[in-house]
Amino acid sequence: MNASGFANPIFVALDTPSADQAVALAQSLLGSVGGLKIGLEFVAANGPDGIRRIVDLGLPVFADLKFHDIPNTVAGAVREIAKLGVAILNVHASGGEAMMRAAAEAAATTSPKPKVIAVTVLTSLDANALEDVGQGDDPQLQVHRLARLAQASGLDGVVCSPQEAGIVRIACPRPFLIVTPGVRPAGADLADQRRVTTPAQAMAEGADILVIGRPITEAPNPAAAARAIGAELAAATGQTGT
Repeated sequence: MNASGFANPIFVALDTPSADQAVALAQSLLGSVGGLKIGLEFVAANGPDGIRRIVDLGLPVFADLKFHDIPNTVAGAVREIAKLGVAILNVHASGGEAMMRAAAEAAATTSPKPKVIAVTVLTSLDANALEDVGQGDDPQLQVHRLARLAQASGLDGVVCSPQEAGIVRIACPRPFLIVTPGVRPAGADLADQRRVTTPAQAMAEGADILVIGRPITEAPNPAAAARAIGAELAAATGQTGT
């Protein structure tokens, strides 16, 4: 069990609209990963019943839905998703303190209570993209600002690029949770990600959970790819991935 409370830090991203494909992939990865991540595409296609199918597999589920709306609307959405048994859900930190507090309070009314974390800056955005949307700060400064705001708002952690995990960990010591997408084993295709590191580098910088998609899901043998990443982590950091 690592500092996050999860036995294995590798959460695989089930980025498909097909519930049958997601379930089959997840079943093939049982014992090789620590959790499952589902996102907007999957939930839009399958709704609550699809989420229940993934939760019923028995691994912790991260519902990556990135809620961002007025506080009352977000609170209602959090309550409904939490009832489905997910272990982690997220909101956008840029929604502000009142919205994040509403999300945390809503989650606390469900049992078991999921962890609520906040997205800081999407890993597909670099400094130029932030400038385009009026957030002219360096990504690290923006991530730092939003992580501190999420912590002050009572959330359990944040989602940030592994390149910002180190500054977030200094600002927000454990048990504050750091979840990092944009993790790619050495030599892997970066696809649409911009701010990435290897799994071992992300863990060394203070990450608790690594969300990994295509390097596992598009591998000829996804379970073997997941185990190889776990072995890389064990060799580099002593954190088991099995």
